[in-house]
Amino acid sequence: MFDILVYLFENYIHNESDIYVNHADLTKELSRAGFHDDDIFKALKWLDSLSALQQSHIKPYLTKGSSTALRIYTPEEQRKLDVADQGFLLFLEQINVLDANTREMVIDRAMDLDSAALSLEDLKWVVLMVLFNVPGRETAYAQMEDLIFDEPDGPLH
Repeated sequence: MFDILVYLFENYIHNESDIYVNHADLTKELSRAGFHDDDIFKALKWLDSLSALQQSHIKPYLTKGSSTALRIYTPEEQRKLDVADQGFLLFLEQINVLDANTREMVIDRAMDLDSAALSLEDLKWVVLMVLFNVPGRETAYAQMEDLIFDEPDGPLH
């Protein structure tokens, strides 16, 4: 499923054509690319959920935000997002790539992926996908792109 998300992101991110593609057409394209129908369905559902989060402004997840708030991870989140993932999200907040809203969107989308644990590299892609889908976060998206694609050797945080 995650491979499909990355495939779509890489193929449509710089595409000048309409991004809102018919689900049936997209399913056919992904099938032709060799992806399995179950994974295609899960990936499209994941993207629909991302869109729904952006539309709802994730109100169910947040109360009044605070720059000094500490994010406590649930045991389920801790199993999926290890210490490196959590540290990276904190780092992104500290450099203003993520705010409380986008952080919660990233965590929500990461938790919905069908893997038991999420690698740091996969989490970076999730961050990119979330930032790309949130209007007004273009600068944060560009900064995140720089962190991923111009990454020096060694950890980022």
